Amino acid sequence: MFEAMSFSPCHFSGRVRLFPLPNLVMFPHVMQPLHVFEPRYRSLLQDAVRSDRLIAMATLAPGWEHDYEGRPPVYPMACLGRVAAYHRLSDGTYNLLLSGLHRVRLLRELPPSRKFREAEVELCEDAYPVDPPADETELKLRLRKDFLRIAPRVREAQEQLDQLFSGELALGTLTDVVSYMLDINVRKKLGLLEQVDVVRRAEMVLGHLAEAAQADAGPLQLDMAPFPPQFSAN
Repeated sequence: MFEAMSFSPCHFSGRVRLFPLPNLVMFPHVMQPLHVFEPRYRSLLQDAVRSDRLIAMATLAPGWEHDYEGRPPVYPMACLGRVAAYHRLSDGTYNLLLSGLHRVRLLRELPPSRKFREAEVELCEDAYPVDPPADETELKLRLRKDFLRIAPRVREAQEQLDQLFSGELALGTLTDVVSYMLDINVRKKLGLLEQVDVVRRAEMVLGHLAEAAQADAGPLQLDMAPFPPQFSAN
């Protein structure tokens, strides 16, 4: 099932279903495939599709292995997403596509009342400088140049990247999409998610791109597969 994407901050209650995973950092403006098989997260998805379809993807903090079945700590910044598509498999598990909507900061986790975790959050807006036009254009050009330098040299990838950088995307949106595609560790990705200053975030992305180029890293692993893609398991 597919659902049109829309989000109105003024109608957002601030209460979210919390879906924490150990090795995933989701960003706004991207589409994240997920395979949902644990009973508590199947319950979470079922509740979401009956209501506002919103799920907050969080990242588990170190040490989660000792209490995974409970309520291990998560990092405070998460990504609010909306279920864009889902499919129930014959074994009762689900494949879904979650569309990233907004950064959220966890204020407090709610007492357990359901199978899944819930939290109160606040929306975090991108912060732009007062007079950004010249700097923003320059940063976009640098992002395009440095990203394409280490992107895979395959026709399908190049076509998608050309579309990405030739459009009129805001700098904040562009940095989120590139951040999602970067092959860097979870802590570095969390640093990008936590950074709401758009210019600073762009500079951080450029720094990671420079490190990849200096290390002679292999091509970025970009998911160009059609639906259903490789799903991240819960």
